[in-house]
Amino acid sequence: MARKDKTADLDRAKGLAPGIVAKTKKRLVVASGRSHEALARDVAAALGTELVPTEHRTFASGEILTRFEVSVRGCDVFLVQSFGPPVNEWLMELLIMLDAAKRASAKRITVVAPYYPYSRQDKKGRGREPISARLVADLLKTAGADRVMSVDLHAAQIQGFFDGPVDHLFAKPVLLEYFKRTLSPDDREKLIVVSPDTGRVRVADQWSDSLDAPLAIIHKRRDPNVANQVTVNEIVGKVRGRVCLLVDDMIDTGGTIVKAAQALKENGAERVIVAATHAVFSHPATERLQDAAIDEVVVTDTIPVPDEKRFGALTVLPIAPLLARAIHEVFQDGSVTSMFDGQA
Repeated sequence: MARKDKTADLDRAKGLAPGIVAKTKKRLVVASGRSHEALARDVAAALGTELVPTEHRTFASGEILTRFEVSVRGCDVFLVQSFGPPVNEWLMELLIMLDAAKRASAKRITVVAPYYPYSRQDKKGRGREPISARLVADLLKTAGADRVMSVDLHAAQIQGFFDGPVDHLFAKPVLLEYFKRTLSPDDREKLIVVSPDTGRVRVADQWSDSLDAPLAIIHKRRDPNVANQVTVNEIVGKVRGRVCLLVDDMIDTGGTIVKAAQALKENGAERVIVAATHAVFSHPATERLQDAAIDEVVVTDTIPVPDEKRFGALTVLPIAPLLARAIHEVFQDGSVTSMFDGQA
Protein backbone atom coordinates (compact mmCIF):
# COMPACT_ATOMS: atom_id res chain seq x y z
CA MET A 1 0.00 0.00 0.00
CA ALA A 2 2.88 2.35 0.90
CA ARG A 3 4.54 1.68 -2.49
CA LYS A 4 1.30 2.61 -4.35
CA ASP A 5 1.03 5.86 -2.37
CA LYS A 6 4.67 6.68 -3.13
CA THR A 7 4.07 6.18 -6.89
CA ALA A 8 1.02 8.43 -6.73
CA ASP A 9 3.07 11.10 -4.93
CA LEU A 10 5.73 10.95 -7.68
CA ASP A 11 3.05 11.33 -10.37
CA ARG A 12 1.64 14.40 -8.62
CA ALA A 13 5.13 15.90 -8.30
CA LYS A 14 5.48 15.61 -12.09
CA GLY A 15 2.14 17.31 -12.62
CA LEU A 16 0.38 14.09 -13.65
CA ALA A 17 -2.77 12.49 -12.40
CA PRO A 18 -1.96 9.43 -10.28
CA GLY A 19 -1.34 6.36 -12.45
CA ILE A 20 -0.82 8.32 -15.70
CA VAL A 21 2.53 7.57 -17.36
CA ALA A 22 4.44 10.52 -18.85
CA LYS A 23 4.62 10.53 -22.64
CA THR A 24 8.12 10.22 -24.04
CA LYS A 25 9.35 12.80 -26.55
CA LYS A 26 9.55 11.79 -30.20
CA ARG A 27 13.07 10.92 -31.37
CA LEU A 28 14.20 11.32 -34.95
CA VAL A 29 16.82 8.90 -36.23
CA VAL A 30 18.47 9.00 -39.65
CA ALA A 31 20.23 5.83 -40.81
CA SER A 32 21.98 5.08 -44.08
CA GLY A 33 22.75 2.13 -46.26
CA ARG A 34 26.01 2.02 -48.17
CA SER A 35 24.66 3.16 -51.55
CA HIS A 36 24.98 6.93 -51.00
CA GLU A 37 26.36 7.66 -47.54
CA ALA A 38 27.50 11.17 -48.53
CA LEU A 39 23.91 12.18 -49.29
CA ALA A 40 22.64 10.64 -46.04
CA ARG A 41 25.29 12.54 -44.04
CA ASP A 42 24.27 15.80 -45.74
CA VAL A 43 20.60 15.11 -44.94
CA ALA A 44 21.42 14.40 -41.29
CA ALA A 45 23.56 17.55 -41.06
CA ALA A 46 20.74 19.66 -42.51
CA LEU A 47 18.46 18.24 -39.81
CA GLY A 48 20.98 19.10 -37.10
CA THR A 49 21.75 15.50 -36.23
CA GLU A 50 24.15 12.67 -37.15
CA LEU A 51 23.67 9.30 -38.78
CA VAL A 52 22.96 6.53 -36.31
CA PRO A 53 26.04 4.28 -36.06
CA THR A 54 25.32 1.22 -38.18
CA GLU A 55 27.32 -1.89 -38.88
CA HIS A 56 27.17 -3.19 -42.46
CA ARG A 57 28.85 -6.41 -43.56
CA THR A 58 28.93 -8.39 -46.77
CA PHE A 59 30.12 -11.92 -46.14
CA ALA A 60 32.25 -13.97 -48.52
CA SER A 61 29.09 -15.74 -49.65
CA GLY A 62 27.53 -12.42 -50.68
CA GLU A 63 25.05 -12.35 -47.80
CA ILE A 64 24.48 -8.99 -46.08
CA LEU A 65 24.20 -8.17 -42.39
CA THR A 66 23.05 -4.86 -40.90
CA ARG A 67 22.98 -3.95 -37.20
CA PHE A 68 22.17 -0.63 -35.54
CA GLU A 69 24.80 0.01 -32.88
CA VAL A 70 22.50 2.07 -30.65
CA SER A 71 18.89 1.60 -29.57
CA VAL A 72 16.17 2.76 -31.97
CA ARG A 73 13.28 1.59 -29.76
CA GLY A 74 10.34 3.97 -30.07
CA CYS A 75 12.15 6.14 -32.62
CA ASP A 76 10.90 7.71 -35.84
CA VAL A 77 13.47 6.11 -38.17
CA PHE A 78 14.30 7.43 -41.65
CA LEU A 79 16.34 4.96 -43.73
CA VAL A 80 18.18 6.69 -46.59
CA GLN A 81 19.10 4.42 -49.49
CA SER A 82 19.48 5.39 -53.14
CA PHE A 83 19.76 3.01 -56.06
CA GLY A 84 22.72 3.41 -58.32
CA PRO A 85 24.58 0.25 -59.34
CA PRO A 86 24.51 -2.44 -58.03
CA VAL A 87 20.75 -1.86 -57.66
CA ASN A 88 19.82 -5.35 -56.48
CA GLU A 89 22.46 -5.41 -53.74
CA TRP A 90 21.31 -2.04 -52.39
CA LEU A 91 17.67 -3.16 -52.51
CA MET A 92 18.47 -6.28 -50.49
CA GLU A 93 20.48 -4.21 -48.01
CA LEU A 94 17.51 -1.85 -47.55
CA LEU A 95 15.14 -4.77 -46.90
CA ILE A 96 17.53 -6.13 -44.26
CA MET A 97 17.80 -2.67 -42.65
CA LEU A 98 14.01 -2.49 -42.51
CA ASP A 99 13.81 -5.87 -40.84
CA ALA A 100 16.49 -4.88 -38.33
CA ALA A 101 14.67 -1.63 -37.46
CA LYS A 102 11.32 -3.38 -37.13
CA ARG A 103 12.77 -6.06 -34.85
CA ALA A 104 14.49 -3.32 -32.81
CA SER A 105 11.02 -1.87 -32.03
CA ALA A 106 11.26 1.36 -34.03
CA LYS A 107 7.99 3.26 -33.70
CA ARG A 108 7.73 4.25 -37.38
CA ILE A 109 10.04 3.50 -40.31
CA THR A 110 10.21 5.70 -43.39
CA VAL A 111 12.16 4.63 -46.46
CA VAL A 112 13.85 7.62 -48.07
CA ALA A 113 14.64 6.40 -51.61
CA PRO A 114 15.56 9.51 -53.63
CA TYR A 115 15.56 7.35 -56.76
CA TYR A 116 12.94 4.60 -56.65
CA PRO A 117 14.31 1.28 -58.02
CA TYR A 118 12.60 -0.45 -60.96
CA SER A 119 10.44 2.66 -61.47
CA ARG A 120 10.35 2.22 -65.26
CA GLN A 121 8.68 -1.18 -64.87
CA ASP A 122 5.42 0.38 -63.68
CA LYS A 123 3.04 -1.36 -66.12
CA LYS A 124 2.83 -4.27 -68.53
CA GLY A 125 3.96 -3.17 -71.97
CA ARG A 126 3.63 -6.67 -73.41
CA GLY A 127 2.18 -9.97 -72.29
CA ARG A 128 3.94 -12.00 -69.58
CA GLU A 129 5.90 -8.99 -68.28
CA PRO A 130 6.26 -8.19 -64.56
CA ILE A 131 5.23 -4.97 -62.85
CA SER A 132 8.45 -4.74 -60.85
CA ALA A 133 7.76 -1.30 -59.35
CA ARG A 134 4.75 -2.84 -57.59
CA LEU A 135 6.86 -5.79 -56.45
CA VAL A 136 9.37 -3.40 -54.85
CA ALA A 137 6.54 -1.63 -53.01
CA ASP A 138 5.26 -4.98 -51.71
CA LEU A 139 8.75 -5.94 -50.55
CA LEU A 140 9.21 -2.66 -48.68
CA LYS A 141 5.85 -3.01 -46.94
CA THR A 142 6.45 -6.64 -45.97
CA ALA A 143 9.93 -5.84 -44.64
CA GLY A 144 8.50 -3.19 -42.30
CA ALA A 145 8.27 0.19 -44.07
CA ASP A 146 5.43 2.39 -42.81
CA ARG A 147 6.05 5.20 -45.27
CA VAL A 148 8.01 5.88 -48.47
CA MET A 149 9.61 9.13 -49.61
CA SER A 150 10.99 9.53 -53.13
CA VAL A 151 11.89 12.23 -55.66
CA ASP A 152 10.37 12.53 -59.14
CA LEU A 153 8.88 9.08 -59.60
CA HIS A 154 9.03 7.95 -63.21
CA ALA A 155 5.26 7.44 -63.09
CA ALA A 156 2.96 9.03 -60.51
CA GLN A 157 0.89 5.82 -60.37
CA ILE A 158 3.71 4.16 -58.39
CA GLN A 159 2.34 6.01 -55.35
CA GLY A 160 -0.68 3.70 -55.48
CA PHE A 161 1.48 0.56 -55.38
CA PHE A 162 2.46 1.12 -51.74
CA ASP A 163 -0.14 0.38 -49.06
CA GLY A 164 0.65 3.42 -46.93
CA PRO A 165 1.65 7.09 -47.19
CA VAL A 166 3.99 8.06 -50.05
CA ASP A 167 5.68 11.45 -50.09
CA HIS A 168 6.34 12.26 -53.75
CA LEU A 169 8.88 15.08 -53.81
CA PHE A 170 9.84 17.19 -56.81
CA ALA A 171 13.35 18.34 -57.73
CA LYS A 172 11.99 21.17 -59.87
CA PRO A 173 12.46 23.86 -57.18
CA VAL A 174 16.15 22.90 -56.85
CA LEU A 175 16.77 22.92 -60.61
CA LEU A 176 14.59 25.97 -61.19
CA GLU A 177 16.48 28.07 -58.66
CA TYR A 178 19.74 27.21 -60.45
CA PHE A 179 18.45 28.29 -63.87
CA LYS A 180 16.88 31.49 -62.56
CA ARG A 181 20.26 32.32 -61.05
CA THR A 182 22.48 31.37 -63.99
CA LEU A 183 20.54 32.15 -67.18
CA SER A 184 21.32 35.57 -68.61
CA PRO A 185 18.49 38.00 -69.46
CA ASP A 186 19.17 37.31 -73.17
CA ASP A 187 18.91 33.54 -72.59
CA ARG A 188 15.66 34.04 -70.67
CA GLU A 189 14.23 35.94 -73.65
CA LYS A 190 15.13 33.10 -76.02
CA LEU A 191 14.22 30.26 -73.66
CA ILE A 192 11.89 27.43 -74.71
CA VAL A 193 11.14 24.36 -72.59
CA VAL A 194 11.28 21.07 -74.48
CA SER A 195 9.70 17.75 -73.53
CA PRO A 196 11.86 14.88 -74.85
CA ASP A 197 8.74 12.75 -75.43
CA THR A 198 4.97 12.89 -75.05
CA GLY A 199 5.14 11.16 -71.68
CA ARG A 200 6.87 14.14 -70.06
CA VAL A 201 4.61 16.85 -71.51
CA ARG A 202 2.80 17.53 -68.22
CA VAL A 203 6.09 18.08 -66.37
CA ALA A 204 7.51 20.23 -69.18
CA ASP A 205 4.30 22.28 -69.18
CA GLN A 206 4.78 23.03 -65.47
CA TRP A 207 8.35 24.15 -66.20
CA SER A 208 7.03 26.30 -69.02
CA ASP A 209 4.64 28.05 -66.63
CA SER A 210 7.31 28.53 -63.96
CA LEU A 211 9.80 30.05 -66.40
CA ASP A 212 7.17 31.92 -68.44
CA ALA A 213 8.58 30.28 -71.58
CA PRO A 214 6.92 28.54 -74.55
CA LEU A 215 6.76 24.76 -74.86
CA ALA A 216 7.99 22.37 -77.56
CA ILE A 217 7.53 18.60 -77.77
CA ILE A 218 9.68 15.96 -79.42
CA HIS A 219 7.78 13.03 -80.88
CA LYS A 220 9.89 9.89 -80.67
CA ARG A 221 9.41 6.23 -81.43
CA ARG A 222 10.99 3.44 -79.38
CA ASP A 223 11.33 -0.20 -80.46
CA PRO A 224 9.84 -2.25 -77.58
CA ASN A 225 12.13 -5.15 -78.47
CA VAL A 226 15.37 -3.12 -78.37
CA ALA A 227 16.39 -1.39 -75.12
CA ASN A 228 17.76 2.16 -75.06
CA GLN A 229 17.23 2.91 -78.76
CA VAL A 230 15.09 5.83 -79.89
CA THR A 231 14.15 7.41 -83.21
CA VAL A 232 13.16 11.09 -83.29
CA ASN A 233 10.33 11.71 -85.74
CA GLU A 234 9.43 15.40 -85.47
CA ILE A 235 9.52 18.48 -83.25
CA VAL A 236 6.28 20.22 -82.36
CA GLY A 237 7.12 23.89 -81.73
CA LYS A 238 9.51 26.56 -83.03
CA VAL A 239 13.05 26.09 -81.74
CA ARG A 240 15.09 28.02 -84.32
CA GLY A 241 17.26 30.64 -82.63
CA ARG A 242 16.09 29.48 -79.21
CA VAL A 243 17.82 28.36 -76.01
CA CYS A 244 16.24 24.93 -75.49
CA LEU A 245 15.83 23.52 -71.99
CA LEU A 246 15.28 19.76 -72.26
CA VAL A 247 13.66 18.46 -69.05
CA ASP A 248 13.40 14.81 -68.01
CA ASP A 249 13.21 12.75 -64.84
CA MET A 250 16.31 10.64 -65.50
CA ILE A 251 19.23 10.04 -67.83
CA ASP A 252 20.18 6.38 -68.18
CA THR A 253 22.40 5.64 -71.19
CA GLY A 254 21.78 9.12 -72.62
CA GLY A 255 20.52 7.90 -76.00
CA THR A 256 17.14 9.66 -75.84
CA ILE A 257 18.56 12.99 -74.65
CA VAL A 258 21.40 13.08 -77.18
CA LYS A 259 19.13 12.29 -80.14
CA ALA A 260 16.70 14.96 -78.93
CA ALA A 261 19.51 17.52 -78.59
CA GLN A 262 20.83 16.68 -82.06
CA ALA A 263 17.36 17.09 -83.53
CA LEU A 264 16.99 20.48 -81.84
CA LYS A 265 20.34 21.72 -83.17
CA GLU A 266 19.49 20.43 -86.66
CA ASN A 267 16.30 22.49 -86.47
CA GLY A 268 18.20 25.68 -85.66
CA ALA A 269 18.40 25.75 -81.84
CA GLU A 270 21.05 28.15 -80.57
CA ARG A 271 21.84 26.24 -77.37
CA VAL A 272 20.61 23.04 -75.72
CA ILE A 273 20.62 22.66 -71.94
CA VAL A 274 19.58 19.36 -70.35
CA ALA A 275 17.96 19.24 -66.90
CA ALA A 276 17.25 15.90 -65.21
CA THR A 277 16.67 14.73 -61.64
CA HIS A 278 18.31 11.30 -61.63
CA ALA A 279 21.79 10.81 -63.08
CA VAL A 280 21.69 7.05 -63.62
CA PHE A 281 24.48 7.42 -66.21
CA SER A 282 24.78 3.81 -67.34
CA HIS A 283 27.55 3.20 -69.87
CA PRO A 284 28.06 4.95 -72.31
CA ALA A 285 26.09 7.96 -70.99
CA THR A 286 29.14 10.01 -69.98
CA GLU A 287 30.63 9.81 -73.47
CA ARG A 288 27.31 10.47 -75.20
CA LEU A 289 26.47 13.51 -73.08
CA GLN A 290 29.67 15.21 -74.21
CA ASP A 291 28.16 15.39 -77.72
CA ALA A 292 28.56 18.76 -79.44
CA ALA A 293 24.77 19.16 -79.55
CA ILE A 294 24.60 19.50 -75.74
CA ASP A 295 25.89 22.70 -74.15
CA GLU A 296 25.20 21.90 -70.49
CA VAL A 297 23.82 19.05 -68.37
CA VAL A 298 22.33 19.81 -64.94
CA VAL A 299 21.32 16.99 -62.56
CA THR A 300 20.85 16.41 -58.83
CA ASP A 301 22.72 13.97 -56.61
CA THR A 302 19.81 11.63 -55.87
CA ILE A 303 22.19 8.97 -57.24
CA PRO A 304 25.93 9.21 -56.54
CA VAL A 305 27.90 10.55 -59.51
CA PRO A 306 31.51 9.33 -59.16
CA ASP A 307 34.42 11.35 -60.56
CA GLU A 308 34.85 9.02 -63.53
CA LYS A 309 31.30 9.84 -64.69
CA ARG A 310 31.72 13.61 -64.43
CA PHE A 311 32.69 15.94 -67.27
CA GLY A 312 33.19 19.64 -67.91
CA ALA A 313 29.64 20.52 -68.95
CA LEU A 314 28.05 18.68 -66.01
CA THR A 315 26.60 20.44 -62.95
CA VAL A 316 25.43 18.35 -59.97
CA LEU A 317 23.06 20.09 -57.54
CA PRO A 318 22.55 18.92 -53.92
CA ILE A 319 19.17 17.34 -53.12
CA ALA A 320 19.85 16.96 -49.37
CA PRO A 321 18.18 20.27 -48.31
CA LEU A 322 14.94 19.22 -50.04
CA LEU A 323 14.98 15.76 -48.43
CA ALA A 324 15.81 17.21 -45.02
CA ARG A 325 12.93 19.66 -45.18
CA ALA A 326 10.51 16.89 -46.18
CA ILE A 327 11.76 14.65 -43.36
CA HIS A 328 11.30 17.52 -40.91
CA GLU A 329 7.71 18.05 -42.09
CA VAL A 330 6.90 14.35 -41.74
CA PHE A 331 8.51 14.12 -38.30
CA GLN A 332 6.68 17.23 -37.06
CA ASP A 333 3.37 16.09 -38.63
CA GLY A 334 3.52 19.07 -40.96
CA SER A 335 2.64 19.43 -44.63
CA VAL A 336 4.92 18.11 -47.36
CA THR A 337 2.52 19.44 -49.99
CA SER A 338 3.14 23.01 -48.82
CA MET A 339 6.75 22.70 -50.00
CA PHE A 340 5.57 22.61 -53.62
CA ASP A 341 2.77 25.19 -53.63
CA GLY A 342 0.14 22.45 -53.42
CA GLN A 343 1.48 20.41 -56.37
CA ALA A 344 2.71 17.43 -54.35
